[in-house]
Amino acid sequence: MKKTVLASLCLLVGLGPVLSGCATIIDGTKQKVSFSSNPSHAEIIVDGKVLGTTPLTQDLSKKTEHSVTLNLSGYHPYEVKLTKKVNSWVWGNLVFGGLIGLGVDALTGGLYELTPSQINADLKVKGYSSNSVVDKTLYVTVTLHPDSSWKKIGNLESL
Repeated sequence: MKKTVLASLCLLVGLGPVLSGCATIIDGTKQKVSFSSNPSHAEIIVDGKVLGTTPLTQDLSKKTEHSVTLNLSGYHPYEVKLTKKVNSWVWGNLVFGGLIGLGVDALTGGLYELTPSQINADLKVKGYSSNSVVDKTLYVTVTLHPDSSWKKIGNLESL
């Protein structure tokens, strides 16, 4: 009887790490995030570190949220924040891993997934306003320091 209890205890302790951290085991602690831009070859900066240029797919840690900036000369920077949301594998922890599994996943980042997982930046040209004939979209650029050579064409009024 004592041997059976001891064997069961050893089996439980041995399988504990396998059954805990379900999301970490299934999904990992990193996530692939895709970056693209129009036009392409924009510099990708994540958390202040240059990763490369668009298009690019990169593994990012799911443990923290990330600040992303895409820069291209002559275009306004595109900024977005990758946020964490709870991974659906957390339910596996409640069934198999219990609180230990939840703790493992929370510490490693496996508990989360990053959103959005794809960044598709439509970069806007700096310093001019245009009426696009192709898609009939009007782009208006507002500046705090107008150039004295610009021609005034109208006023904005509140409704």
